[in-house]
Amino acid sequence: MRVQSGARAVLRTAQPRTASWFAGMAFGILAAFSTVALLATSAFLITRAAEQPPILFLSMAVVGVRAFALGRAVFRYLERLASHDAAFRQLEVVRVDLLRRLIPLAPDGLGRRRRGSLLSALVSDVDELQNLPLRVVQPLVTSLGIAAIAVWAVALLSPAAAGGLALCLIAAFVLGTLASSSVAASAERSIAPHRSALADALLDYLGGLDVLIAYGAEPEARARVIAADRALTRALTRRAGGAGLAAAVLSLFSGLAVVWALIAGIPAVGVAGGISGPALAVIALVPLAVFEILAAVPLAVGAWRQVKSSASRVSDVAPSIAPPEVPADTGDQVVRPDSAAPVIQLRDVAVRWPGRPDPALVVPRLRVQRGERILVEGPSGSGKTTFAHLLVRFLDHDGLYELSGQDVRRVGSDAVRMAVGLCEQTPYLFDESVRQNLLFARDTATDDELLDVLERVGLADWLESRGGLDARVGERGALVSGGQAQRIALARALLHDFPVLVFDEPTANVEADLADTLLRDLLRAGGREERTIVLISHADVPPGLVDRRLRVRDGILTESARRSAE
Repeated sequence: MRVQSGARAVLRTAQPRTASWFAGMAFGILAAFSTVALLATSAFLITRAAEQPPILFLSMAVVGVRAFALGRAVFRYLERLASHDAAFRQLEVVRVDLLRRLIPLAPDGLGRRRRGSLLSALVSDVDELQNLPLRVVQPLVTSLGIAAIAVWAVALLSPAAAGGLALCLIAAFVLGTLASSSVAASAERSIAPHRSALADALLDYLGGLDVLIAYGAEPEARARVIAADRALTRALTRRAGGAGLAAAVLSLFSGLAVVWALIAGIPAVGVAGGISGPALAVIALVPLAVFEILAAVPLAVGAWRQVKSSASRVSDVAPSIAPPEVPADTGDQVVRPDSAAPVIQLRDVAVRWPGRPDPALVVPRLRVQRGERILVEGPSGSGKTTFAHLLVRFLDHDGLYELSGQDVRRVGSDAVRMAVGLCEQTPYLFDESVRQNLLFARDTATDDELLDVLERVGLADWLESRGGLDARVGERGALVSGGQAQRIALARALLHDFPVLVFDEPTANVEADLADTLLRDLLRAGGREERTIVLISHADVPPGLVDRRLRVRDGILTESARRSAE
């Protein structure tokens, strides 16, 4: 079972190395030892009592039974408390590390991964990693350690019985693991992908249910959800079948170990240099307790396959090394306004999407002055959104890109995004009130400031009709129209006070008769205070709204021959 380097790094992060983890390991070994010792002491006590010796000869065994019975419960509780505490705390480290990897990648470094796959990786696959210490490492260490101690203890009474126990343990471990793997290995590796496929199908179904019903496609979409659920159920059933087969193999060899102990021990009872009757009971019953502990080994091997698969998926979603097309945030400066330098200057710039060898956009030369309003035109798919993502540093570039005379690579992506704001084609609105959606931009803003900025973007009357700042916008803005969502997004940008604002297709989700009004309002509200506006649109823009027009054709951004009216 080879593990890729990225998955290996995730597994190292998921394995705790704290004092509480090692304490949990020790308590687990003591709990397993108490289980075996309890059965051995009980067997000795019952058979020795049958010989009716003086009670004094039984007192030690009576105390041992009570001690091991209490010890098993206490040590098991302490083991669960310490090991789970360590595992859950380490899971926090895993989640933080995953987010640390994801944030620089988002959004363009995540490629074409679907929401269900990301959700599964962030939740189900990360949760699966807690099984590395709890269901893989600890059961293996405990089982193998107790097996070695049991073989040594039985050897003190009967070397022949100890040899048989060792052989049965090895055979049960090997054959049980092989039997389980033959039935469940592929199923265990496929559980994480099947969960992701089910999440994808379910999110697609629920997210587009209204459209699916309207076009009569709901039965097919529901069938995809059912098919994904059945595939996951089959994988889980095969995993359970493999666990049952492994349990059967362990039960078989457990019985063989008992028979072997009886065959080896019965002839030695009562003879000189042999063993006593109570000792025979001990060597015959100890294998039952040891195999009960060893039953966790095939399950641990199966859990390892699932954990490894989840670690690989987490590593694929959030690689430790970002694609070269995604900017590495190494700068530590602040964008300082410079009235003598252009706000934006591009020269010999080429931009690529991750995994694509050819540039998606080439900008030979561009200078944008402070307060200018620039329109970027072009057909769908020509590279306009690529230009927007270049400006906010979602994508890296070849060539020169300066903000206020400063190279953006020296400044850093975070500083660029504090200076350049992007209002996307479909703005993301949180399932909260209007107030909370605005405070996301500046949490110190007062209600008066919020009302003022909403009036500037033309939402004062709408807000009053909805009951004020506490009005809900719904999940992803489901309770507002496309134009209202764009205005709320602009209000957020104005609150943040970006020196440069980029609008990416703001009228794409707005009725045609309202598009011109929305554009006028957006540009009028956003263009105050010498703010630079970059408007990206494939639709016609009325004359006089912008100062210059650029055009993207065949992936090349050039000055448009069509000039705006002054």
